[in-house]
This record gives sequence, C-alpha cells and structure tokens, in this order.
Amino acid sequence: MKKTTNEYEHKYWPEAVIGIDEAGRGPLAGPLVVAGVIFPSGYENEDIYDSKGLSEKRREELFEIIKEDALEYEIIIISSEEIDKVNILNATKNGMFEIGKALNGNIVLTDAVDIKINNKIVIPIVKGDQKSISIAAASILAKVTRDNIMKKYHLKYPEYGFDKNKGYPTKKHLEALEKYGVLDIHRKTYGPIVKLNQLKLDL
Repeated sequence: MKKTTNEYEHKYWPEAVIGIDEAGRGPLAGPLVVAGVIFPSGYENEDIYDSKGLSEKRREELFEIIKEDALEYEIIIISSEEIDKVNILNATKNGMFEIGKALNGNIVLTDAVDIKINNKIVIPIVKGDQKSISIAAASILAKVTRDNIMKKYHLKYPEYGFDKNKGYPTKKHLEALEKYGVLDIHRKTYGPIVKLNQLKLDL
C-alpha cells in the first residue's frame, strides 16, 4: 500500500508546518470544505494518505485520530452561494488563506494551490495529499466533513442520491436534476445547472 511521507515537514520541523487541502471543487451541489492541520514535530502515521485513496470507514477512523493528534486544526465550510459569487478557484484560495492566517505556523503546504499570506512561506505541492502527511490529513478532515454534510442533504432531498454521489454529476444526479429541478444547494454557475436553467427559460 502507498503511504504519505513527512519529507516536506522534515525540512522545516521543529517549526510548525500547516498542511491545507479541500474537498468538493467538482460537485454540482453542496459546499466546498477546506481544512488545515498542524502536527507535532516528528509526527508519523503511515495510515494517513490522500483521502480519495482510503475507504470511507478508514477515513472516518482517521478523522478522529487526526483531530486527537493534531496540535491545531481548522475546518471552513464555503456555501454554494459563495462559490457562485467568487468562482470555485477563488473560493478555494479564500478558504486556504483564512486557514493559513488562523493557524499558528509560518510554513504553509497546500495541495497545488498558490496563495499569498503575509509573513508566511507558502509551498504549493502537486499531488500534495500523496506527498505530505499534513496535507493528506487536511484532505481527510475536509472530505469526511463534506461527506457528512451531503448525507444530511440526502435526508432532505432523497431523490438526488446525495448519500452516494455527494453532489458529483453522476447519471442518477443528472437524471434527478432533469426530473425534479435545481435546488438551492446547487451551484448555479456550473455548466449542467446553467444549461438546465437556460432550458427552463427557453420553454
């Protein structure tokens, strides 16, 4: 099994290193969730890896372990309205900026997103959630938080299958959109939603 290393952290420890990642840039519905984690210097846990490479059960177990082991962590939820207002890239950058500013570390590792934070060194790492334990941990916090939000939306809107698709444009989700329409939690600037709303106007 692949495992995440802490080689990036090792370059800067014992300084506090913040790892930041997000979940939910691609879905048509629901929020974007951004998380940040600072581990103690020298921290190791070979089970922490890119959240997409773990089972749901393992992610949920690690979610609790990360919160317990982290010196600090922060989770920010950005609504679909905010995403529509500023676009998904800016929403991601704004969330990462807020976390980088809020947590007490001067070294910030992000999953391939370049941001500027006064008096802090920001290092964007491509596939960071597979190369940095702090970014991988942040990816787990973000994904589990977002999945739980989408499961709650499923109880409110069961026709859309949010418990399974988590808001991503699966066949079932797209069919439900056509049949039942666009919800307030849908991202109105995303292609399939724009198209559906346009069709409605043309009728």
